[in-house]
Amino acid sequence: MTAADERTLVTGANGFVGSHLLDRIIGRGPVVAWFYPEGPPPPAAPGLEWRAVDVTDRAAVARAVADAAPSRVVHLAGAPNVAASWQGVVPYLLINAMGTDHLLSALAAAGRPCRVVVVTSSQVYQSSADPIDENAPLVPSSPYGFSKLAQDELARAIADSENLDVVVARPFNHTGPRQTASYAVPSFARQIARIELGLAPPVLRVGNLDTRRDLTDVRDVVGAYETVLDRAPRGRVYNVCSGRAWRIQDLLDMLLRMSHTDVRVETDGARMRPNDLPTSVGDGSRIRAEIGWTPVIPIEQTLRDTLDWWRGEARAGR
Repeated sequence: MTAADERTLVTGANGFVGSHLLDRIIGRGPVVAWFYPEGPPPPAAPGLEWRAVDVTDRAAVARAVADAAPSRVVHLAGAPNVAASWQGVVPYLLINAMGTDHLLSALAAAGRPCRVVVVTSSQVYQSSADPIDENAPLVPSSPYGFSKLAQDELARAIADSENLDVVVARPFNHTGPRQTASYAVPSFARQIARIELGLAPPVLRVGNLDTRRDLTDVRDVVGAYETVLDRAPRGRVYNVCSGRAWRIQDLLDMLLRMSHTDVRVETDGARMRPNDLPTSVGDGSRIRAEIGWTPVIPIEQTLRDTLDWWRGEARAGR
């Protein structure tokens, strides 16, 4: 992905997606990885330089950008949880929107050529039962989506005003090993893993199983970000999606068939989300046609790898 004299900066690098992106790019050139200062120091690796940076601190971001002197940036840092955003949008705006403003302003001030991939979200779009392309109306349906739309608009506006080489990626739902159990698939997998070990009664608690979501393996998604970084025309916007909406019930059924024990499923009202969209599916025609990315990992492998990862976590007492 990178030449030996190019440095890649990854923000939010110790998060779910960031950890998989690092797996993919470490060894291909020097990498500077930012993590939130209040978190534990991540593990070291050859060619990887960790820095504790709070993206809501403009001065700290400016210093860290000047120190890193990157040639390429993948901006992943952000507040990611849709359900939690209903409890208050201000932290989401500070991290997702203002954090992006701080980063791009610092890169503009640095005055050196730099390709930037800003990762926003499919949540910026108006909900639709039909596949959503990049020209769909931008009408978010959650506080999280509102914060990501602010990020998306800011990124493109600052890129124009400061003449920055910015590309925007709008991912739809993605999952895989290491995702926290606050999302449907890892929640199911964690519960199954704990039940198998006798750490929990054989009851799996679920929310709404009738929704349909476009779901891509996180390892495919970081491959998309790498492809965008390498090949995308400046200023372009790309959906990152599978183009297929999976019914949550069907995903759960597949996981249950992979289980080593019998499990009873019960609906839990506390797991229901406000304003849950019935269907969300993306149109990935543009990214396929223009830069040649398409997901390749089958959903069965994603589910099995996620369940196996949670089995390891359960055995380790986590």
